[in-house]
Amino acid sequence: MKKMMLNSSANPLAIFSNRKLFLLAFLILALSCNKTVQSPDTGTSRSPDPAFKGNGYIGINVLLSEEPGTDILKDLGAYGTVLKVFPEIKALTMKVPGDKLPVIKSLSYVRAANPDAVRQGSPVDAVPVSNFTTGLNTWNLDAVNVTDLNAGRSVAEDGEGVYVGVLDTGLPDSWRQYFPEERIATQYAKSFGGGGGENGNVSEQPNKWEHDQSTHGGHVTSTIIGYKFGSAYFNGVAPKATIIPVKILNQNGSGWSSVIAEGIVYIAKLKDGELSENPVIINMSLGGPVLDAVESAALDYAISKGVIIIASAGNSGAAGMGYPGAYKPVISVAAAGWKSEFSTPDWWYNLDVAEPTDVSDFYLAGFSSRQLTGQDLDVTAPGVYIVGPYQFNSGQLTYAFLRGTSMASPHVAGIIALMLQKKASLTPAEVETILESVALPMSEGANAAGSGFITASAALSGL
Repeated sequence: MKKMMLNSSANPLAIFSNRKLFLLAFLILALSCNKTVQSPDTGTSRSPDPAFKGNGYIGINVLLSEEPGTDILKDLGAYGTVLKVFPEIKALTMKVPGDKLPVIKSLSYVRAANPDAVRQGSPVDAVPVSNFTTGLNTWNLDAVNVTDLNAGRSVAEDGEGVYVGVLDTGLPDSWRQYFPEERIATQYAKSFGGGGGENGNVSEQPNKWEHDQSTHGGHVTSTIIGYKFGSAYFNGVAPKATIIPVKILNQNGSGWSSVIAEGIVYIAKLKDGELSENPVIINMSLGGPVLDAVESAALDYAISKGVIIIASAGNSGAAGMGYPGAYKPVISVAAAGWKSEFSTPDWWYNLDVAEPTDVSDFYLAGFSSRQLTGQDLDVTAPGVYIVGPYQFNSGQLTYAFLRGTSMASPHVAGIIALMLQKKASLTPAEVETILESVALPMSEGANAAGSGFITASAALSGL
């Protein structure tokens, strides 16, 4: 098996009446972590082994050419232990002796089999507002044209009625102090664990979704719907979208593709059932070096149900993209920064990005993965020095600048939520085509920035 790594109304002057003190406190925090915290998909987190190996056994994912009926399960049981069955996508996971993998791959009813792929990526006071549509502006939201400095939101759409499944590390215990309860679909929130053969079956972990220690998922969520920072409210790309937190990465920000497949299938079944009348998006700010057969089958299954899937491109620079971002049906996102960053002390919330968007004002991040042969990079969005909740100690409210394609991906997830609010009938293929057709080409070229820098105004004008 393969493992994955992480890739209310307010008056600005009233909120920042003591602006210097507020800014000083923020910069002390940011500078204490060298101004940035690498997102888990940079590879700075602990890197697990490519596949669990214990007593000669490995965890594998198996994609079948027919339904996993009793006879097939019994036959496979002769080679190892069947752990998790995915009937929706004709797949399963197993724990087997390492030398049995080639034999299993040769079976007539097996389409593909591989080691499980590596992937990285208690409630308190509630935020007393239902959304942050009137929240303050930060540079990255100005850059994608959903807000303008001192003018509020600059697009009519706010993501209302759209659900975004954030498949990540979950939310921290204190999430209610960052986000309005109305914006988090607690009734659909889930946590899945296991995978890799090391922990046995892929299984649900009740309530663990809101006890994350990494807080990567909280930062990703903040870009989509906004967040509370002290007494201030900051806008989000789609502040009235509804987030479905799905924890599929562990407390170290790493996990297995089999668990991610379970999360993808879960969201797809919601779209096919209770949320059939609502647009549904999946954001995956995570990745690993190898495409997993069962994970790709889960992606295909979700897309067939109408789920739009966005993923970070990866933080490996010229070494190429990570998966699932590099998988063609997925909308992948590279990371850009603003050339005016740190030009003034309060640049991140009090410096205007020029209108209309000029791509010469931005640069492609050196860490952002470039497209290699056989990979598919779609668009670029802000992913350098993105501010949001990021806790260093459980229960202690803190914020930090983060950089990574993990931070770029939720900008595009939010933009797509705005598109789907305006035209709910859009298919995954139509969304990808529109984004690529309206993106602003960057000087770095297609192998680096995909079709270019995407803004909400451009995406909405393409409908």
